[in-house]
Amino acid sequence: MKSSATINLPLHGGRAPAYLIRRMVKLSYAISKVIVDEYGQHEFLRRLADPLWFQAFGCVLGFDWHSSGVTTVVTGVLKQSLKDDVQAISIAGGKGRKSTKTKYDITRLAEAHYNLSSDKIDNLLYATELQQKWTTLQYKMVTRYIIM
Repeated sequence: MKSSATINLPLHGGRAPAYLIRRMVKLSYAISKVIVDEYGQHEFLRRLADPLWFQAFGCVLGFDWHSSGVTTVVTGVLKQSLKDDVQAISIAGGKGRKSTKTKYDITRLAEAHYNLSSDKIDNLLYATELQQKWTTLQYKMVTRYIIM
């Protein structure tokens, strides 16, 4: 029998303190290195894709806000801490101005570290465009719902 649950993740304003981000980067590097070394990249990515594990990971790193801000902060921390030559995992894009550099990041990382063909790079860029359109649509739908 499959169980299910609902989790309430309210939005909170503000920013994570710089001292906390620095500590989170160091700790996430160490944790991700151990998981990749012991279980492989696929397992680390599988765990990151699990929302409950991801939320718990954010708390272990010290970001114990119980909000949707965990996704943005932890992903930004991982972008800083993951090393191509250690975990062989990279993150492109980000929040705010960094989101406008996603296509550049993908192209640079794909060519420099992953030796991907131009067709595969084009597919990644196309997937990024679709994701950005979907995110924009979701934002508009949520905003419209809140205003109504």
